[in-house]
Amino acid sequence: MPMSPAVSPTEALSPELVSPSGAAPGEILLELVDDDGVTIGTGEKLWAHQQPGRLHRAFSVFLFDRQGRLLLQRRALGKYHSPGVWSNTCCGHPYPGEQPFLAAARRTAEELGAAPALLCEAGTVRYDLPDEASGLIEREWNHLFVGLITAELEPDPDEIEDTRFVTAAELRELRAGKPFSVWFETVFEAALPGIREIAGHDW
Repeated sequence: MPMSPAVSPTEALSPELVSPSGAAPGEILLELVDDDGVTIGTGEKLWAHQQPGRLHRAFSVFLFDRQGRLLLQRRALGKYHSPGVWSNTCCGHPYPGEQPFLAAARRTAEELGAAPALLCEAGTVRYDLPDEASGLIEREWNHLFVGLITAELEPDPDEIEDTRFVTAAELRELRAGKPFSVWFETVFEAALPGIREIAGHDW
């Protein structure tokens, strides 16, 4: 698995990527892709998630502590998509033209108040997953990342309701009793080879 050192959230990003141009005030643009993951244009975030959905680039991050426990987050209750459910450490969308690795490092630091100590690529996965609760759909070409986190967390309350470090056994128990994001199982299973390189074969 390619190993890449973590970077600071905005290191090497030009201003137009940190604050993407071309969007109306309050609008967030995503990078639309074809079935091979090749960029074909941009689209507004909510529009891309409304039925029938538009395939777009995304990322998912799985970070572990030094004991091999996975950091989960419970999404803030105020979020319009999948509020109040548990999910992986961080997920999101690169700005148009932004490298997924940089977006993953940036967004992890923004949401958790702590940058990853190590971040590695773990492949990609494509999926079409409707969310019955919201009526939205996830049609994503998702870049997967695994790594380590060692710094103290300071979660952004607008993004994260709660956090928890779990072992593999604790995750199985939690998944049996509490709702998770519609994408969690798909991205978790796709990232497992990389997860096992970072956290061991107990996973």
